[in-house]
Amino acid sequence: MEMHRRGSAARGPAVRMPAAAAAAAGMRTAGPRAALPRRCISMADDKVVVKQYFNNEGFDRWNRIYSEDGEVNSVQLDIRNGHQETVDKILKWIDDDGDIAGRTVCDAGCGVGSLAIPLARRGAKVEGSDISEAMVAEATRRAAADPAVQTRPKFYPSDLSALSGKYDTVTCVDVMIHYPTEEMAGMVAHLASLADRRLIVSFAPKTWFYDILKKVGELFPGPSKTTRAYLHPEADVVSALEEAGFSVRRTEFTGTSFYFSRLLEAVRK
Repeated sequence: MEMHRRGSAARGPAVRMPAAAAAAAGMRTAGPRAALPRRCISMADDKVVVKQYFNNEGFDRWNRIYSEDGEVNSVQLDIRNGHQETVDKILKWIDDDGDIAGRTVCDAGCGVGSLAIPLARRGAKVEGSDISEAMVAEATRRAAADPAVQTRPKFYPSDLSALSGKYDTVTCVDVMIHYPTEEMAGMVAHLASLADRRLIVSFAPKTWFYDILKKVGELFPGPSKTTRAYLHPEADVVSALEEAGFSVRRTEFTGTSFYFSRLLEAVRK
């Protein structure tokens, strides 16, 4: 089975951030560029900002959040718990099906391996990619230190749009928050092109309540709010999956005080 191949840098960032964590906090680009209309800022700029953030101060912050014993404040603890709930729901689907051992999985925007490593423990042949070299290095370190991993996952830095190959299952958790609405359908289509059987995605849903919450957060910019956050209507994501030849089989939702994420499992028609 053909797996990931590194490609040239492309337009969309692939890095895992809890969907609601950024949206609820109203994360946005720091500095004078934040005042520019969104349409004037290219997706390439988004990619540069995200990559720089998650290779520097963002890595330190989110690595602590993604660590069971990392020192965090009450908000970060809430985000940690919410993100783990989403991962646990995916793993429950996988365990209920009982057929992941030996199958190939692409975890796009893998972060520190929060999902990829548990899948490898279950015998899946996992490749994970992330736009952040720091995240990839940490995922590699964690996998190597985990004695329960049956098949060692492979991690490497890559832009999501540069990924290629074919996999039984493709996962992309809490990454869509970095993609503007007009880019979302193309991202879904590309991920779908990599999946032979199943595509699992999560995103911060665009509803009137979460839209207001995001706008309120944007009134209080801070040093940690350094990337733009995008919410997506669930109907639009489902439509993009349908256009790509997939139908939604299972859905879940995780909502805590500072984390909200819609989870969809779609299978090829």
